[in-house]
Amino acid sequence: MPIPSQNNLHVRHLGQRDYALTWHAMQQFTAQRAADCPDEIWLVEHPPVYTQGLNGKPEHLLTPGTIPVVQTDRGGQVTYHGPGQLLAYVLADLTRKGWGIRDLVSRLEQAVIDLLHDYGIAAVARRDAPGVYVDGAKIAALGLRVKRGCSYHGLSFNVDMDLEPFSRINPCGYAGLPVTHLRALHGPVDPTEVAEVLLKHLCARLGYNSSQIM
Repeated sequence: MPIPSQNNLHVRHLGQRDYALTWHAMQQFTAQRAADCPDEIWLVEHPPVYTQGLNGKPEHLLTPGTIPVVQTDRGGQVTYHGPGQLLAYVLADLTRKGWGIRDLVSRLEQAVIDLLHDYGIAAVARRDAPGVYVDGAKIAALGLRVKRGCSYHGLSFNVDMDLEPFSRINPCGYAGLPVTHLRALHGPVDPTEVAEVLLKHLCARLGYNSSQIM
């Protein structure tokens, strides 16, 4: 069977779904995907949860309280996920695309910067601390894992959420790092609306010309 064009993409809108179930589904997808498997992007929100990356240091988890903590297999330190935050999980065959992980990180960051530009918001990426920042405050975080040349996990983008749980951690391992969301920047507050704009920019930056909604 011929290998499909690397431009093919399947998109799954998962709604709000448990973090651990979604993570294990990504692992299973990546372990079982064949060379002719189209790439996928999963768009999802999670109930409140802290996730600790492979290199996570316990001292960055300050006072989690009743919010569960999941030790996961992405890169990076601790972050928070909750309702009103949009997750875009990118399950891409990097070998087929000829990319390294830094290529993927840069393209994901630029897609978020492009989205914010649409709303008249200037944003930047930082080489020393992956993610996207507006006036020094983090609005999008990245964490990835690559197995068998294929990525999973992806990016989180703060749309309209309770930011208080970020004060109980050192976000991404940085003490006192300010965090913001789109509402505070007078952008749209509907994650479904924002998901469509983000998907447009992800397709452009990742080179997907066609998508199939699952």
